[in-house]
Amino acid sequence: MNRKKFILSSATLIAGAKIPLAKQNTTNGKPQLRFGIVTDLHYADRDAAGTRYYRQSFQKLGECVELMNQEGVDFLVELGDFKDQNASPEEKETLHFLQTIESKLREFNGPVYHVLGNHDMDSIMKDQFLNTISNSGFSKAQNYYSFNAGAFHFVVLDANYTREGVSYNKGNFDWKDCYIPEDQLRWLEEDLRRNARPTIVFVHQQLDRPAFESAHDIFCPHNADDIRHILEKSGKVLAVFQGHYHEGSFNILNGIPYYTLKAVIEGDGTVNNSYAIVEIGQHSEIVIRGYRKAVTKCLNAMPQ
Repeated sequence: MNRKKFILSSATLIAGAKIPLAKQNTTNGKPQLRFGIVTDLHYADRDAAGTRYYRQSFQKLGECVELMNQEGVDFLVELGDFKDQNASPEEKETLHFLQTIESKLREFNGPVYHVLGNHDMDSIMKDQFLNTISNSGFSKAQNYYSFNAGAFHFVVLDANYTREGVSYNKGNFDWKDCYIPEDQLRWLEEDLRRNARPTIVFVHQQLDRPAFESAHDIFCPHNADDIRHILEKSGKVLAVFQGHYHEGSFNILNGIPYYTLKAVIEGDGTVNNSYAIVEIGQHSEIVIRGYRKAVTKCLNAMPQ
């Protein structure tokens, strides 16, 4: 596939009767594929702390799932930091938070996929998280994996490792020390090599480090440059969708757009909710329809 040239344009949000909806999609004709994204719910049955309204994430996710069902999207992706923990963490309690928010996500009438975030292993093991959730089409949830939908390929990465390659488990980490180990990078290269389809990548931590000030490097894997090089070299990646940085962001680096979705947990009430529908058009152009706080973007892919 030839390298795509992406032209960015913004679409303005309009207010619906209940939920602020994005403008009519601008893909050329009927979209080939539509999927939902939501991130950083940090659900826990605990009181708010600062701008984080942990308990409300259950209701906010319910609104998201209801809208996704109404819209009939093809699948839904949760981009990490799905659950949180109490101020005095207990393993059993944390697992209950995860089970509760997973049950709400499962109300979506279609395939669901998870991306691992650092808070998902704060007081439980990575295997405990994976054994509690499920990814559609997999007998056991994996921490990194790929799948096909329609004419497209999708890759889920796990950057929840220390620089030494030690997996995050039960709070044994500093969240600013994140990394994708060599074996996962080799898997990524091989997965992209074997796949001939246009590809979308999902990851919790941000990969677009050069576009940020140095203070924001803490939100990126140490080897973000190496990861981006693999994506660029493949010539197949249409876009990367991320979480982790609660304020959200958008950048284009070497022809690949990096869209960071705003966090669900931030702010009181559903007016401060955040989720989006991604539509891929007939010519691989992408429209991101943001709801509530989420930003709407139009990425028009024009072959060189």
